[in-house]
Amino acid sequence: MASNAAIELVNITKTFGSTVANKDVCLTVNKGEILSILGENGSGKTTLMNMISGIYYPDSGQIFIDGKEAVISGPKDAFAYKIGMIHQHFKLVDVFSAAENIVLGLEDEKGFDMKNYVGRIKEISDQYGFDIDPNKKIYEMSVSEKQTVEIIKVLFRGADILILDEPTAVLTPQETQKLFAILRRMRDAGKAIIIITHKLHEVLSLSDRVSVLRKGEYVGTVKTSEANEAILTEMMVGKKIALNIHRDEPSNEEVRLSVEGISCINREGVSVLNDISFSVNSGEILGIAGIAGSGQRELLESIAGLQKINHGKIIYNNPKTGEVENLRDKTPRQIRDMGVRLSFVPEDRLGMGLVGNMDIVDNMMLRSYRKGHSVFVRRKEPQNLADEIIKRLGVVTPDSHTPVRRLSGGNVQKVLVGREISSSPTVLMAAYPVRGLDINSSYTIYNLLNEQKSKGVAVIFVGEDLDVLLELCDRIMVLSGGAVSDIVDARTATKEQIGLLMTKSREVSHDNK
Repeated sequence: MASNAAIELVNITKTFGSTVANKDVCLTVNKGEILSILGENGSGKTTLMNMISGIYYPDSGQIFIDGKEAVISGPKDAFAYKIGMIHQHFKLVDVFSAAENIVLGLEDEKGFDMKNYVGRIKEISDQYGFDIDPNKKIYEMSVSEKQTVEIIKVLFRGADILILDEPTAVLTPQETQKLFAILRRMRDAGKAIIIITHKLHEVLSLSDRVSVLRKGEYVGTVKTSEANEAILTEMMVGKKIALNIHRDEPSNEEVRLSVEGISCINREGVSVLNDISFSVNSGEILGIAGIAGSGQRELLESIAGLQKINHGKIIYNNPKTGEVENLRDKTPRQIRDMGVRLSFVPEDRLGMGLVGNMDIVDNMMLRSYRKGHSVFVRRKEPQNLADEIIKRLGVVTPDSHTPVRRLSGGNVQKVLVGREISSSPTVLMAAYPVRGLDINSSYTIYNLLNEQKSKGVAVIFVGEDLDVLLELCDRIMVLSGGAVSDIVDARTATKEQIGLLMTKSREVSHDNK
């Protein structure tokens, strides 16, 4: 084992029944290094990290920490070996302060001294450049502040090996750059940092080395300085992949959907949408950018009839009938029957439109069973659709009759998006359709959205990756705090411009509506 290695994995294997998640994986992370882990969905990245952090226990193989073999049978053991994992979905108590969350569950033989703890938190913040108020409540914090609390929590417990799962998924470009600066300072202080991310441009700008997994097996490790996106993608997939999002100029544009001054108040009496106005044309992709919780979900659900609005109109120009109709007066089923489809991929993918205990074929039938004319349900069409989606989107599954709950998160996503696109919509709303997908699967989805655009569909695309929004979309509407900051031309806008708009609201010019 190399003298500078913080952690080394030797022939790590993990199976779940007949499924081999990791097979004989060998991996080394050095002190004072940022290592990125890449791989397609289902390649075993998360399983491997879960074994390092004590959530899973390997079936075979060895883990060495600082040159000595370690037995990590639970998260408590991982902490004892100074390993901390920052998950993508934060595990914080909203009504507690930052300091209270950081020390939650801590055992201290000297007694519980909050004043001393706050002092230590400030020392850690000053050392690495964190900007955090220890006394601020979690529910008052931005996403980046919550992430800061999670990172300080593991540093407070003495972590020297940090694992970050998709750390930039919900950050603005400015917040991402700030996080990267902090991670580099932690690396320079001797920390070993492991990053799981699907954003190749971030991998290339941040990490020192990149390790690639493919179908649960270790492919290799390369120096980031000697790699590029094409090389890394070929290592992940096993073949050359074209990483270009094709974007045609919109043609034969007609206003398909107009949103006029809609406002929405949630069940807690909080305003989540404030005087939203915009239009989307046939044959274009309108992107929506914004920090998480800026109203993206409520806006799309309002259009789909799933969210009650207090003011405003949603005008739909029906290309089949030529009629102009207000969707606010329609039920969700009526809206769907008119061709307005919502493909929303939330954190709980099985909670929006898919039934986990049903197989892929039965989930295809959920959208069409009401059209049957007898008590017997025809299964041929759903079977063909399921087979087509599995083949075209590369859904990793034993067969089409596998329960959806047994699929990985990314493959559940492919089934959901594929089903909605297959319904021949006139308006397609795709919210986070590539969230958590590997680069190859993501480009498959981008190409499908472009196909819909070329067919004259009005596509609304809510995304987290600003590089993709700028490359895929024709226009981008930026939301901030439930209001429209601006609508910009995606061909001329910059990430920095959109990042600033994401953090403040101002009136939309009449020309952009």
